[in-house]
Amino acid sequence: MPDKTDQPEEIIVEKEEEVDVLDAPSPDEDGLVLARKVLPVQIPLVPLTRRPLFPNMTVPLVVDRPALRKVIAERAEGHHRFVGLVLARQQEREDAVPELYPVGVVVEILKVTHTTPDGAIQAIVQALARFEIATILETQPVIVARVRYIKETALPLSEEVKAYAISIINSLKELIQLNPLHKEELSIFMSHSNLHEPGRLTDFAAALTSSSPRELQEILETVDILERQKKALLLIKKEIEVSRLQVKIGKQIEEKLSKQQREFFLREQLKAIKKELGLEKEGKEAEAEKFEQRMKKLDLPDEARERIDEELEKLKLLEPASPEFAVTHTYLDWLTILPWGVFTKDNYNIKKAERILHRDHYGLDDVKERILEFLSVGIMKGNISGSILCFVGPPGVGKTSVGRSIAESIGRNFYRFSIGGIRDEAEIKGHRRTYIGALPGKFIQTMKVCKSANPVIMLDEIDKIGASYRGDPASALLEVLDPEQNRDFLDHYLDVRFDLSNVFFICTANQLDTIPRPLLDRMEVIKLPGYIMEEKLQIARKYLIPKQLHEHGIDRSRLLVTSRAIREIIDGYAREPGVRGVEKHIKKIMRKSVRRMVEGEGARITIDRKEVREILGRRRFHDDGFRKKPIPGVAMGLAWTSMGGDTLHIEATKVKTGRAAFKQTGQLGKVMVESSEIAYTYVRSLLNDNDQARQMFDNYAIHLHVPAGATPKDGPSAGITMATALYSLAVNKPVPTALAMTGELTLTGRIMPVGGIKEKTIAAKRAKIKTVVFPTENRKDVEELPEHVRKDLEPRYVESFPEVVALCFGTSA
Repeated sequence: MPDKTDQPEEIIVEKEEEVDVLDAPSPDEDGLVLARKVLPVQIPLVPLTRRPLFPNMTVPLVVDRPALRKVIAERAEGHHRFVGLVLARQQEREDAVPELYPVGVVVEILKVTHTTPDGAIQAIVQALARFEIATILETQPVIVARVRYIKETALPLSEEVKAYAISIINSLKELIQLNPLHKEELSIFMSHSNLHEPGRLTDFAAALTSSSPRELQEILETVDILERQKKALLLIKKEIEVSRLQVKIGKQIEEKLSKQQREFFLREQLKAIKKELGLEKEGKEAEAEKFEQRMKKLDLPDEARERIDEELEKLKLLEPASPEFAVTHTYLDWLTILPWGVFTKDNYNIKKAERILHRDHYGLDDVKERILEFLSVGIMKGNISGSILCFVGPPGVGKTSVGRSIAESIGRNFYRFSIGGIRDEAEIKGHRRTYIGALPGKFIQTMKVCKSANPVIMLDEIDKIGASYRGDPASALLEVLDPEQNRDFLDHYLDVRFDLSNVFFICTANQLDTIPRPLLDRMEVIKLPGYIMEEKLQIARKYLIPKQLHEHGIDRSRLLVTSRAIREIIDGYAREPGVRGVEKHIKKIMRKSVRRMVEGEGARITIDRKEVREILGRRRFHDDGFRKKPIPGVAMGLAWTSMGGDTLHIEATKVKTGRAAFKQTGQLGKVMVESSEIAYTYVRSLLNDNDQARQMFDNYAIHLHVPAGATPKDGPSAGITMATALYSLAVNKPVPTALAMTGELTLTGRIMPVGGIKEKTIAAKRAKIKTVVFPTENRKDVEELPEHVRKDLEPRYVESFPEVVALCFGTSA
């Protein structure tokens, strides 16, 4: 036996041990073979978790399990340096015995290199041959198995095997071009192998791919060379496609990064050039200088100046890429863009104000008078600021346009926004800056738009403001509309007090009932009741028709709308208090006329009453039948609604039942039901001495109805109308058709005063009523009505119901 010092790596063992011989070596004359050519059939197994190892590969192996570390260390120091490496299937528990695939490789431990900080050891191992697990002998502390080695027999190199080998080599070269990481490894392999080793080439090609552990294990378990080549070539082709996609993605990212880098460098160069030439300062410095220039033009209070200075210092310390920079910049932008101490000069010319009001609006003389008185007081004291007007009236009577005319007459900027439906308090007082996307409230935004601290701000639909879990906007408005508080208005976003006391506020509403009382107390209410037919006629002639002619591109000489046509529109299609309905019907007439002009039906078109009916169709409003033929049991009353005044027909009839009964219909409210019961009781007591009437009440059921049953109604002012209808039914005498009435009736027959006199009077004029019965205590209200409203109207004043009977039936009760 040779000395160990001569051949230290080639230990000689006797052939009779339980071993297998690698590559069928030939023993020498003494029956001995080299130990590295002899493989034991009983070896410890090391489970692999990521991917299997192929024969003829030298790789580092890291072992962290204590039992396996001990085995590796002992084997590395001994003569039998062999262990098996087998891919393990996925397991749910780490401490369980792993389930192994049936085929693995035997490796020789060449060297233990070092121990890692966590106690694991790293060894260099060389894979020698495939094996198949025959029997598991032990599972603890490590897995020990009896194995059967799979030897590759030397086969003749067929043309098919050679062709596959060449395809694999060409594919590997293509893969190396796409992914040069394995270039050196392939060069070394190609220098030590050739086409006569197709199995080794196939194993190496499969190992280069990033295929799944299961696909690689399938290559390892395939013994047939040709079949293994087919599977390996398929994996390499897949790898080439993946590499091509990686290269494409990499190029796209590189191009994008290159473009961004190029733009970045160019911007930096441009910034440096401008800085050297003094053309432009750095972005942060330019912004700070912009805010400082704004400050010089403003008359800032001390609180605002201190806050701006603090924020400017903070801005100079922040990086532009910081999120805090954007927040601070936006805040400074709001603080410095507001009109601190910037005012427009008021125009104290009352004649000009009167001229503008008369130019823009027809009628409304009492409203214009109130406005001019209000402006006169402001002119006298030298300050119109801090005033709050509230225009109340039905839709379409000109509330918004009157506000715009006031702003023009005093020379102030005008801004209008609707607060109807606002449910969030932050809409009034702003959001706190802690929220993303926070903004100041509507009033601070308005000041920014108007660019002056004394604009005219119109708050439309203040009676429709809402409330929700986000707060009560109406309560927030108290601070805004109170002259004693709004000089120190604090917006949540600004967190700096802003003076709103110089703002002229104008509010609009359709009714006062839904406006909170504390808010209403801060306003001066001016009512716009609506228009009578003559006023609507003049408004249509002077304003609406010229406006629509211009908007439809019609020359005045080509279309004539007669006064009779306008009266037909107003009386038959648009009896509401405002003029919006009149304008809509005029638009329809214009559209029809334009079409006729385009189709060539004459150079001049005249619209008269006949044409109106042809274009607009059937009339919406008709004179009531009883107006032509009076009927006992029917009386006309006057009512107030949020849409203005209206006429109210009350009907009574009787049904013989043999006993007394009384019922009411027509969606009457609680107060109106009580009024009807008072009227029924009073009329019965009044006619108690009339045998015919007493017999009727005792033997008939009385039914009182207020038409338009789909509309809810309430209020006490229909008391005398109900009593008159019942009295007319009892005495079987009709009420004159040209007579209407309003007033509250008591149980003793007294007539109490009511409200809404102007609206009710206009409604009577619109219905062509000549005689109107009012309570005596409302005489002053009637006498204060404009002359054109009282014209051709015969008011009668009564204190008790017998006086009403005398007016209606010419007899005493």
